[in-house]
Amino acid sequence: MSHAFVRNLTFQSNDLGKEATLMLTFDTMEGLYEDFFPVVWKVSTFGKTGPYRAHATYTSQLAFSIPQVLAGNIVDAETSVKINDSEKTVLTQANNVYHFSPPQAGTSGVLQAVNNTGALQNIAVGFVAPGELMPKPALFFEGVGDESHVTAKFTPVLRAYITSDYQETAIIRGAIDTPAVWTQNLAGLAASTTWELKRDLASGHYTITAV
Repeated sequence: MSHAFVRNLTFQSNDLGKEATLMLTFDTMEGLYEDFFPVVWKVSTFGKTGPYRAHATYTSQLAFSIPQVLAGNIVDAETSVKINDSEKTVLTQANNVYHFSPPQAGTSGVLQAVNNTGALQNIAVGFVAPGELMPKPALFFEGVGDESHVTAKFTPVLRAYITSDYQETAIIRGAIDTPAVWTQNLAGLAASTTWELKRDLASGHYTITAV
């Protein structure tokens, strides 16, 4: 088990020149849009003039959950279990109550959840923010078969996009049609970092750089 870490991210702008919406998601893993779908983590809007700032906190404590989905958004989790790399858990259902077993040693380098409920299930992988009971969803696995398993190799590579097409906790069903303006592996960052969002007046292109 690796040592858990927390990353505090601050994004800011000043006189951006045009209102812009910043969307953060983890969408760099193999099998995306086929085996599973990314979930929008944060959405923040920065105004045209004046200073703006938004915060996001990530923790490396991962968890499986049974997500409650409404109109394409994960609105809550019915239950969850914290899990670490190389561990697995078994999902069961009795009297309409779902239960994840305590994690046991599993396959090296991945997280696994086995569906033993007797029916198809949606399962999410996310991370538990400090002080929160339920995890923030990051990946969504749809219709996992009975006696099938979810295998996730979660790397905390976060991407930022300038797009107003999504809201927080939305399940992203297909590739985002605008390029990422920022990509960082959170494991390699300091505990707290600040990033400046700027817009080039000539080209209209956005950049995010460390302050």
